Amino acid sequence: MASNTAETARVFFPAFPMFRVYKDGRIERLRPTETVPPSNDPQTGVQSKDTSSESCLPARLFLPKITDPTAKIPLVIYIHGGAFCIESPFSPTYHNYLTSLANRANVMVVSVQYRKAPEHLLPVAYDDAWATVKWVASHVNRDGPEPWLNDHADFERVFLAGDSAGANIAHNMMMKTGIDGLIGVKIVGLLLMNPFFMNNEPDELIEFIFPSSSLCDDPRMNPASAIKDLAGLACSRVLVCASEKDFLRDRAISYYEAVRKSGWEGVIDIFETPGEGHVFHLSNPSCQKAVDLMNQVSSFLNR
Repeated sequence: MASNTAETARVFFPAFPMFRVYKDGRIERLRPTETVPPSNDPQTGVQSKDTSSESCLPARLFLPKITDPTAKIPLVIYIHGGAFCIESPFSPTYHNYLTSLANRANVMVVSVQYRKAPEHLLPVAYDDAWATVKWVASHVNRDGPEPWLNDHADFERVFLAGDSAGANIAHNMMMKTGIDGLIGVKIVGLLLMNPFFMNNEPDELIEFIFPSSSLCDDPRMNPASAIKDLAGLACSRVLVCASEKDFLRDRAISYYEAVRKSGWEGVIDIFETPGEGHVFHLSNPSCQKAVDLMNQVSSFLNR
């Protein structure tokens, strides 16, 4: 029976198996996502809490220790990675990382939830992320449903950020902002950490979870396929973070070069960490290179 089961299943990312899909359509997840509750971190003073809204999926908010209640601090809308298929704002990985980011950079963070493939095929993740971005923007007049955003967020200093697949979504949210606009909100920067973009090579996973896409010719997946469109990035600064041994390194560099050639009038920088692989800063956040990367990110957010 086990042999027959194996023969009827497709396993995606064999080196890092996430799910099996059977011929009858059944999906078996191989990596369930652990979650942790929000907290008041005693070491940093960072508070976190979860939101609920009829207009978007739940998100987790992070607020650094407030010393001046009247001051407004930069706001980072962060979108997690996981190949569009795994992870969550509520996982220990992202909870711990964004607690550290809020503390080190003294920023407020909204950690975005989106529905995952393969149960929910792309582009639904883009739609979910945009709904949360608009929900955040609904607080610009200080009368929204979330008091932390009303009281502490500086809507003149908003950043979109993400890692891996989340960086892909963050880029696409920036492009959509340039088209649709966010009244009263100034998004000043885009932070892309080990971004997941396609090139001209086939990608079995993306082909499966994004069946309506033209793949390497789709600017959502391969921004370099429409270089002139990149001039519409709705911010003035971009930081691309790459890692020397990351299997996506060349795609991050291609994105950086495409933006530079696009005619976009902002400033784009790239920071490459030698000797490290994909999102190493999440798996080993206390190593010196992860600390250096955190310092680079903090500097970008506070420049």
